[in-house]
Amino acid sequence: MSKKVVATTSLAGCFGCHMSLLDIDERILDLIELVEFNKSPIDDIKTFTKRCDIGLIEGGCCNTENVHVLKYFRENCDTLIAFGECAIMGGLPAMRNNVDLQECLAEAYLTGPTTRNANPKKIIPNDDEIPQILNRVVPCQEIVKIDYYLPGCPPRADLIWLAVSALVTGNPLELPYEVIKFD
Repeated sequence: MSKKVVATTSLAGCFGCHMSLLDIDERILDLIELVEFNKSPIDDIKTFTKRCDIGLIEGGCCNTENVHVLKYFRENCDTLIAFGECAIMGGLPAMRNNVDLQECLAEAYLTGPTTRNANPKKIIPNDDEIPQILNRVVPCQEIVKIDYYLPGCPPRADLIWLAVSALVTGNPLELPYEVIKFD
């Protein structure tokens, strides 16, 4: 059996979903027998070198770079999995959606307790080299088609293992309640 090609990325989030992927512990050795990682922080490959069977997306979209990376993954991956609450619903980064963007930027760069003296020229960064912040943080499915969702903050390692191993072996994706409950 040829190895499936898997890519992963982290958008606006905390990287906790990737840590949960690593928490599959010794099963990572079984996964390495089944997949080849391509474009992932796991192997530090920065660009796609081939078409990927599966893309794992963690984090939502809070800026233009996140949108670009997500679309790039959709173009290069046959199946996209949004894993974690940030990818599925915006997660904690989406808490800023309740605050006007200009008010949020002002707090971060002009009026916040840690910025009053640190930014004497009262400059809010705005350069073409810096990804532009979106008016709101959006979940991945608002930008591209997502094929599967793995909930949790972060998803349990067992959930990630069951989903990825089923997809790479061609078995049905069966997720019992025990791996998606949160108590």
